Amino acid sequence: MTTLQRILHVDDEPDIQEVAKMTLELVGGFEVESCGSGQEALDKAPGFAPDLILLDVMMPGMDGPTTFVELRKIPELANTPVIFMTAKVQSHEIGQYLELGALGVITKPFDPMTLGDQIKDLWASDHSG
Repeated sequence: MTTLQRILHVDDEPDIQEVAKMTLELVGGFEVESCGSGQEALDKAPGFAPDLILLDVMMPGMDGPTTFVELRKIPELANTPVIFMTAKVQSHEIGQYLELGALGVITKPFDPMTLGDQIKDLWASDHSG
């Protein structure tokens, strides 16, 4: 089983990027690369080689689901687990994200103290064999 160490976080709001990066690095012990847009994620992801991608749903330009589809076209990221983050949590939308192939969905605003554990739990459920 791969160890979860490197997380690519994609969110268009600098405040959320900062809180997520700080909490995931300090509390979660992860290495985090932040991106402010879907395009930036497509540019940075192959070089960073994340174990997991944390992807905001609502972003200007290229939204989360579109970014997800584009990331899947990059061979080295085709199987990288993706967790969507969204403030709009309706069960049919969550269903759509899971059908796309997302590992899970985390609600915003997230609790900084438990974000790392939420991610680890979703990761473990995917890697339990």
